[in-house]
Amino acid sequence: MSYTARSGREQILQDVAEAAEELGKALADLGEAYEHLDEQTADRMEENVFRPLQSAFGQLKRTSEEFARRYELQGRDFPPAPMPLPGDARRLFERASESVRAADDTLAGLQDSMLPVEVGDEALRAGLSRVRLLISPLPQASEQLVRTFGR
Repeated sequence: MSYTARSGREQILQDVAEAAEELGKALADLGEAYEHLDEQTADRMEENVFRPLQSAFGQLKRTSEEFARRYELQGRDFPPAPMPLPGDARRLFERASESVRAADDTLAGLQDSMLPVEVGDEALRAGLSRVRLLISPLPQASEQLVRTFGR
């Protein structure tokens, strides 16, 4: 399939927006889960999962905005995800992990597509790699934290 540089760059921005949406959902789920945790567990969750996720979300937004600006493309909005319905903290953590995995899969697919090489640039590739590096340990960190519930 052939594409123009512009359409390839638009596809990159679309894929990044999809990944950012998933990270936003994960942040919302963790925010709700925080309300159901004891202080010690909440502090560990914030340090080991929430802050790294928030950092990855910010990095992904910056990467997208700077890429769009460099190529004079319309940037994407990154509205906050709607707050999830109150629920069991364990289930909220599971959903957050699922969202992080979905974001990682989207970014991996983008990287595998070669679009970032063919119509992107070094700054975009570096930003995507940093985000994936930040989010890769989060599902496991969440699972380890969930194992301590009720102890």
